[in-house]
Amino acid sequence: MIAHLVLFRPRTDLSPAARAALARAFETALRAIPSIRRANVGRRLLQGHSYEALMQVDYEYAAVLEFDDADALNAYLGHPAHQQLASQFYDAFEEALMYDFELQEGEAGVAALLA
Repeated sequence: MIAHLVLFRPRTDLSPAARAALARAFETALRAIPSIRRANVGRRLLQGHSYEALMQVDYEYAAVLEFDDADALNAYLGHPAHQQLASQFYDAFEEALMYDFELQEGEAGVAALLA
């Protein structure tokens, strides 16, 4: 399984209309792109744990999209609905990280760390 992980902090001057347009573009991409297996989006949860203070940048939001394989990820990235989302996203964030990970579940994933 491939996880496409996006951590981001929107621009402080991003208007409510621009936020709404970004959300609509993301909703459109989720509906239009069949290669997305699962998508989760949310806001950072702070509970006062010691590791929270170690982070140098506060990425307020995260999006995690799952794909069956690299071909499915590439189909997503090349899809016109993703292109529209990306163009709005790049204008909306102040800080962002985007990574792709090939993940294995449970003990198999842990074993792969040691290989």
